[in-house]
Amino acid sequence: MHHPLSWGAGVWRDLRLADLHRSGKEFELLGRAMGFAALAMLTLFPLLVVVAAASAATHHGLAVWVVYGMGLTGPSARAVLQLFSAPDRVLSTTSVFSLLLLAVFGVTFAGSVQAGFERIWGLPAGPWHKVWRQAVWLAVFIAYIYAAATVGAATRRTPAETVSRVLVAVVLGVVFFWWGLRFLVGGRVSYLAAMPGAVVTVAFLAGLRVFSALVFEPLIVTNAVTYGALGTVLIVQSWLIGVGWVVYGSQLLGRWFHDAWLRAWADNHWGNRQPGGGTGGHGQPGGEGSQRTRGGPRTSSG
Repeated sequence: MHHPLSWGAGVWRDLRLADLHRSGKEFELLGRAMGFAALAMLTLFPLLVVVAAASAATHHGLAVWVVYGMGLTGPSARAVLQLFSAPDRVLSTTSVFSLLLLAVFGVTFAGSVQAGFERIWGLPAGPWHKVWRQAVWLAVFIAYIYAAATVGAATRRTPAETVSRVLVAVVLGVVFFWWGLRFLVGGRVSYLAAMPGAVVTVAFLAGLRVFSALVFEPLIVTNAVTYGALGTVLIVQSWLIGVGWVVYGSQLLGRWFHDAWLRAWADNHWGNRQPGGGTGGHGQPGGEGSQRTRGGPRTSSG
């Protein structure tokens, strides 16, 4: 009879969990997630405030999107609504120059996400003149947030509508994160390799929403009473750290699953060529800067 510790060590080795642990440690996942949250609050949120204010779908602007993303209701939702200015006030005080600055800041956020994805997949940094990819990704990202929040706010009556809302949200999320990875890195990750990370991202975001409703919702109420608006901001910032952890952590998990299992399965079915990719590796024929670097998490040879 095998000792439990030796059995556990065998599972750890067979599942290649050490590779996943090492990748997360080398990537400094928590630090990256905190950086994601800080950049999102400083560069992305101001742009989202203006975009949401210009939307005719809501009377509360970005606050409704945050409430939906965090799964808040009741007093906690009202506390978040009070954080943001009314949409008409936002639009009346925003100039063209301010919009240009907000767009530049938003592209900076997209560039940070791209750098994280390239580090995870062991890719060299993309050329500076491909910054248009970051701008396009940012525009699609905002459209995705808008669509997901609008669907969530528009269908909450019958069980059938609830099921349809969930299905639409899942499909939108998987498609966006599947496309977004490949687009940001210039097609240097194959369609097949990008899929696990997209699915895991949507699943983890759903879990984060449940966690937020159970943990952050009561904390917002108590912190709003104790610390006022600052307490609510701190909870929203903590939620953003969770979002960053999910976005990057899901890609790490997707990379691990591809290298440990999916690549071998694809090689058995398609040889060294993956659909939407090239020969071996992650499939990057004709992708921008297809060569690999020594930085980032270690990979196994294809």
